Amino acid sequence: MAFRKALKRTVIIGGGAAATYFGLSQLIEYKKTQARLAHVAAEAELKAPFADELPSRQAQLTTLKTTDEFDVLVIGGGATGAGCALDAVTRNLKTALIERSDFSSGTSSRSTKLIHGGVRYLQKAIMQLDYEQYKMVKEALHERANLLEIAPHLSAPLPIMLPVYKWWQLPYYWAGIKMYDLVAGIYCLKSSYVLGKTKALELFPMLKKDKLVGAIVYYDGQHNDARMNLAIALTAGRYGATIANYTEVIQLLKTNDPKTGKEKVCGARCRDVITGKEFDVKAKCVINATGPFTDSVRKMDSQETANICQPSAGVHIVIPGYYSPDNMGLLDPATSDGRVIFFLPWEKMTIAGTTDSPTSVTAHPIPGEDDINFILNEVRNYLSADVEVRRGDVLAAWSGIRPLVTNPNSKDTQSICRNHIVSISERGLVTIAGGKWTTYRSMAEETLDAAIEAHNLSAEQCKTVGLMLEGGKGWTPTTYIRLVQDYGLEVEVAQHLASTYGAKAYEVAKMAQVTGQRWPIVGKRLVSEFPYIESEVLYAIKEYACTAIDVIARRTRLGFLNVQAADEALPRIVQIMGKELGWNHEKSTAELEAAKRFLYHEMGYRSRSEQLTKTTDINLNNQEVVRYKKRFQKFDKESKGFITTIDVQQVLDSINVNIDENALHEILNEVDLNKNGQVEIDEFLQPVDDLGTTADERREEGPSGRQPSGNSHEDCGGNSG
Repeated sequence: MAFRKALKRTVIIGGGAAATYFGLSQLIEYKKTQARLAHVAAEAELKAPFADELPSRQAQLTTLKTTDEFDVLVIGGGATGAGCALDAVTRNLKTALIERSDFSSGTSSRSTKLIHGGVRYLQKAIMQLDYEQYKMVKEALHERANLLEIAPHLSAPLPIMLPVYKWWQLPYYWAGIKMYDLVAGIYCLKSSYVLGKTKALELFPMLKKDKLVGAIVYYDGQHNDARMNLAIALTAGRYGATIANYTEVIQLLKTNDPKTGKEKVCGARCRDVITGKEFDVKAKCVINATGPFTDSVRKMDSQETANICQPSAGVHIVIPGYYSPDNMGLLDPATSDGRVIFFLPWEKMTIAGTTDSPTSVTAHPIPGEDDINFILNEVRNYLSADVEVRRGDVLAAWSGIRPLVTNPNSKDTQSICRNHIVSISERGLVTIAGGKWTTYRSMAEETLDAAIEAHNLSAEQCKTVGLMLEGGKGWTPTTYIRLVQDYGLEVEVAQHLASTYGAKAYEVAKMAQVTGQRWPIVGKRLVSEFPYIESEVLYAIKEYACTAIDVIARRTRLGFLNVQAADEALPRIVQIMGKELGWNHEKSTAELEAAKRFLYHEMGYRSRSEQLTKTTDINLNNQEVVRYKKRFQKFDKESKGFITTIDVQQVLDSINVNIDENALHEILNEVDLNKNGQVEIDEFLQPVDDLGTTADERREEGPSGRQPSGNSHEDCGGNSG
């Protein structure tokens, strides 16, 4: 009743836009109050059996094996599967969640990091009079507001600029964006606005100036997707769900229903991926929430089942943060081939993407060089000519597979609706497929409603609206200050911990080792240029991390931000995990190699290396390659995999060789083929043939080509050639 009164008051207030805005603001404040009351009610009503300490993975597996029958077994630990588990357990259903890899190891960790309603879907809904797309946008905007509310440490509103280069586009785009605000209604984050050319360039100075008319700025949400997914799963675990990663479904269990005489799904045969041991999990209802692998689980139910999922690959790249302002994204609504490209600040870097093309289903999608170059070319079209967009600036790249629901005969994934479907097979398998990250909660609610009805489960109403996720309760924007003051952490590290773990950041800080320095007091970094610290590896194990890949890809996001930095951090990560988990030398070596393969293939290292190889013509014999690699290693004393002017200068200083700093910079710039300020081994070997034997080498060999007696420069690095 109070809500209706507020709505009525908003509608009848006159006096122009200001008065209308005043009424809307009152309504928004009212809804915020109602949301907070919902939190209080939910927390008072729900009890968290594991509020203090989560059971270990081994304890979770034991529960899976020894429980006679669960009410609900969810297969798939992505956002949707974790959402289903949280919804089920908070309805007082005995719930299990299993994932064959790690939580969020698939599509849910490889998104554009946006929490959005879908501007382009709204455009299609209006242009094509598609009511289903309109409903999807409306629902997503509601869920956007809820997600920002329940995980404030992991998410925040983000302004996104839409630059306009033709006068006629300005009213067209403005009308579309204002419609987006209107559909959001009381859940509108902030009102969109129009900027003139001067103001647009002030806020986004990297923007191309030529023919720029102005820009429109609208708001969506942004989050740390893998950490958000993990927070949902851990919250389900807190409330009593049995959750286990690296637990694979081999086959679905079936039995004859004594009431109907028909065969029905009654659980799953599972395998612990780490130990190889198999066991059965019985359940009254099995939910298939496996994203791109939806059809493979459905075929375990019935081989005759037709495919309902058409996968689409989306590639993203990460480039340095200086490519975009700290708090302003960019949207290219019409690329050269009609796709939409986002250009967004994230974790002090810049994300650009995504592509959209049909693909085959795989657990290990690889970003292609063509997609990477397509994104780079589109970025060049929107940035000022004096900003050189370099291939070498791609610090990481990844491909994610969207599980689009479509007719199996359809080939055009761009026109497919991103909506979802819930289906129940003849044997009772419940499948939730399609949808998008933002709507995971409402998808889970709809799925559980259908499952409860189909299987006649005794359950309560959905309680996940306004239910705070792991780390959200007790977090404030000033949490990081307490971390600095109470534990002696660096400000940057404290900000990172607060925004990653929320109120749980204090637990990570308590585990941090003393640095032995005056400042910071605690918190040894894994790599110098990123705020990730060693105690996060220990805490990651408490969050069910089982492999080094889990740490660099999902507990931290280092692998998604900079593959070279992740590669550099791996030995220490493996060392810490090995000591904590009791790995022997063979296991530690295998973990290190697996993580390096992950970076090489799935995070873009391979594409980067191939790009260098294509532009490098090295004609050296094996002996010469070994020789010059040794020289490279003399410069690269920290084994970073590249050298900089500082590395070279240090070596030259040690042998009392003086070269002008500008001259040295110009020399290395010639060798730096991908122009990223770093010289990799392939680039180092490139000019050796052309330069021939240096004067330094001739002095070493003497007039007859023999090594002279006494000290040689080879011992301390020599000349780089």
